[in-house]
Amino acid sequence: MSLTLTIIIALFSLALGGILASTVLRKYADKKSQLIIKEAEEKAEVIKKEKMLQAKERFLQLKSEHESIILEKNSNIQKSENRIKQKETTLSQKIEEIQRKQNELTAIRENLNSQLEIINKKQGDLDKLHKTQIDKLQAIAGLSAEEAKVQIIEALQDEAKNEAINLIKDVVDEAKITANIEAKKIVIETLQRTAVEHAIENSVSVFNIENDEIKGRIIGREGRNIRALEALTGVEIIIDDSPDAIIISGFDPVRREIARLSLHKLVTDGRIHPARIEEVVAKVKKQIEQEIIEIGKRTTIDLGILNMHHELIRLVGKMKYRSSYGQNLLQHSKEVANLCATMAAELGLNPKIAKRAGLLHDIGKVPDNEPDLPHAILGMKLAEKFKEKPEICNAIGAHHDEVEMESLIAPIVQVCDAISGARPGARREVVDAYINRLNNLEELALSYPGVIKTYAIQAGRELRVIVGADKISDTEANQLSFDLSHKIQNEMTYPGQIKITVIRETRAISYAK
Repeated sequence: MSLTLTIIIALFSLALGGILASTVLRKYADKKSQLIIKEAEEKAEVIKKEKMLQAKERFLQLKSEHESIILEKNSNIQKSENRIKQKETTLSQKIEEIQRKQNELTAIRENLNSQLEIINKKQGDLDKLHKTQIDKLQAIAGLSAEEAKVQIIEALQDEAKNEAINLIKDVVDEAKITANIEAKKIVIETLQRTAVEHAIENSVSVFNIENDEIKGRIIGREGRNIRALEALTGVEIIIDDSPDAIIISGFDPVRREIARLSLHKLVTDGRIHPARIEEVVAKVKKQIEQEIIEIGKRTTIDLGILNMHHELIRLVGKMKYRSSYGQNLLQHSKEVANLCATMAAELGLNPKIAKRAGLLHDIGKVPDNEPDLPHAILGMKLAEKFKEKPEICNAIGAHHDEVEMESLIAPIVQVCDAISGARPGARREVVDAYINRLNNLEELALSYPGVIKTYAIQAGRELRVIVGADKISDTEANQLSFDLSHKIQNEMTYPGQIKITVIRETRAISYAK
């Protein structure tokens, strides 16, 4: 019983001790939490004070910046106001200056008006005096002022005309004396260095055959073969009684060459019928086109001309199959190119540019299409299109005076073109056109007053004009020769040059009986 009680007492003691311990712990915890809270409040107060100090410092800084900005703006405004005041002062001074000058101008104008009135008055007096003097002179001379003026003008015109003619004659004679020898030397040396053979181009080609049996095969059944060949090539094939020969007639040398080569291939192959003819003609056309390009390349290489556009090279090759007045165009252009290079070198100019211009000067005669333009203008446009130099383009366009010459290369090309075309045997003309040109030459000279007779001699290279000695003076004869040369040059087309000789002679005739 006592043990149980003891245990109970012990347990009660333990329980009481736990409660006491729990109470102590709770009090300690409460005290600790109060200390933590107090410490946190103190820290919060410190942080609050720091933030307030920072806020005050930021406010003071912003306030200072704002005040400095306001001060700067006020300073700028003050400066602007000062500038405006200065401008107003300057403007006021200028206005005062302008007003002062206007007052001075007004005074000067009034002074001039008064002086002008005095001058007008004096001018009126002078006019009256002048009229009085003129009336007296007219009464003395028996002529009016207009009549005297007309007589003086006519006399001065005649005197000036005679002096001008004499001066022109002296200048021309002096130029001939100083320049004729050198010019002849340059031209002769150029011609000697560039001597070429000439062969007249025909408008027909002859195709030789072995026997007359081939003629029938070329004609074909009911003429179908020859009709097909003529339709495809654009030429006329003449099969007549000529032994072992067929004549190919056509104005275009390219077409004639295509027809000749096609006939050669057909006769060699032996198969002659319309389908085969069409096939052969197509192949020959391609072959001729390739040959044209090769000829152009070979020509530029032989002449030492580089960096030419491939289309211009093709047109150069095409010139082989063109003729001008019977002269092969490619041979003519090559000759002109060599003449131009030689003459340019003699004159101290660039021979390469001159040679290039000489080769291309007739390029307008072989275009792929045929526009209604002179060949010189068309050639100039083609050269411009393919980026040739301006002096070359101008020389091409000006070699027949269609455009104005702008460089020394242009007259060289013109002269060399005339030299090449005017050589004996170089070109041919139709007889009717030749006779018509001579008649026009004589009629042109006969249209001038005082001309009695005219004679076109030396195949039209010289025109002799006989005038009446009682109708035309020596001075007027010189003027007539000059006028005729210019009119012929401007109105007629001719190769080379024409010499105009005016003959004025006086004959005294008497008879002894």
